[in-house]
Amino acid sequence: MSWTGVAAAVHPPPNVGPDSFDRRMNPVGFRSDAVLNVGDSLAAVQLQGTKRLSDGVPEATSILEVDGLSVRFGQSDVLKNLAFTVAERSVVAIIGPNGAGKTVLLRALLGSIPLRGSVRWAPGTRIGYVPQKLDLERDVPMTGRDLLRARLALAGDSDVKLDETFALVGIPSATADRLIGTYSGGQFQRLLIAFALLGTPTVLMLDEPSAGVDERGQEQVTALINRVRAERRLTVLYISHDLSVVSSYSDMVLCLGGRQPYYGRPEEILTPEVLQDAFGMAVRFHVHDH
Repeated sequence: MSWTGVAAAVHPPPNVGPDSFDRRMNPVGFRSDAVLNVGDSLAAVQLQGTKRLSDGVPEATSILEVDGLSVRFGQSDVLKNLAFTVAERSVVAIIGPNGAGKTVLLRALLGSIPLRGSVRWAPGTRIGYVPQKLDLERDVPMTGRDLLRARLALAGDSDVKLDETFALVGIPSATADRLIGTYSGGQFQRLLIAFALLGTPTVLMLDEPSAGVDERGQEQVTALINRVRAERRLTVLYISHDLSVVSSYSDMVLCLGGRQPYYGRPEEILTPEVLQDAFGMAVRFHVHDH
């Protein structure tokens, strides 16, 4: 069993950039809470590079400011000169075609890969991360409760009441005590969300949270995330290919993959012109009532 990529609550560094990057990692693949804390205040920055179709919510407090973010693998620029601001307690969707750098962006925001530019989180920010794929054999003899207990043991935290966490994500006690190999796709996704919520994060990042889940399960996972966000007053950043969900549940949308990134409200980004530029084809979607 490998723990690499397991959802975790982490404290991001105050300013992630080429000069501050290091490779100190904890057993679940992210920087250790013990050595990294956010201590610097957010600084005003001049945002450039990304085409901003609106100013977002200027009255809201920013929890994240990204300026000139670039990530290069070998000779390939995966992300280039990306800039945007995320308001506290807002919901930001990240969209774009495969290979546009969406997952790379989340990893850069976590400080787990080298980058150029700056990523500045507000003081006290704690991140819960749900990856798209979990490098964990589903036939391992471990229950859902065992998985969360292991996370708490790694963090040295014994005060969390697991039953409350399971109840929050809609996992009954009987299911929590079942082997994870018996979980449906939707149940396993709920378990990962519960895992990410340990440590009382202020930000929840999710990489395609409804991937591998049937249509009914997708609706349930989406409703769960929206409910948890409201109850815990979280900021949410998530990757999605479901533009109907993006349209209905997001405050802002960051679109990658076109001639340039786009950032604005859903009604400004989910237009035929922007989607054509990003995806290279006409994209249609249905707006759900919720």
